[in-house]
Amino acid sequence: MLEAYFPVLVFILFAAGFGLIPIFAGWILGPSKPDAEKLSPFECGFEPFEDARIKFDVRYYLLAILFILFDLEVAFLFPWATILREIAGTEAVRSFGFFEMLVFLGILLVGYIYVWKKGALDWE
Repeated sequence: MLEAYFPVLVFILFAAGFGLIPIFAGWILGPSKPDAEKLSPFECGFEPFEDARIKFDVRYYLLAILFILFDLEVAFLFPWATILREIAGTEAVRSFGFFEMLVFLGILLVGYIYVWKKGALDWE
């Protein structure tokens, strides 16, 4: 029974070697001459003036979540748009498919208006 899994094992070993061999080859063969200039912190050409571990404003995370939400909206619109001709061609599905997408967009529009009214999109 294990003979059936041998090609999978060979594939895993080949994939691991394909990824790890160039990393180790660059680490072994690559030049390593660290000096003060290479080891100095770099941030836009000048010394950092603040700790890199500062806390971000909550609005940043809220805006990121909103971006993901509306990005997913577009991801759900693509499959619907690809079968739009089939939906329009079938009488039984035509109104259902159209109104189902209107409900989906309506829910997202209500969420967008709610977020807008709460001021989450205002950046100060």
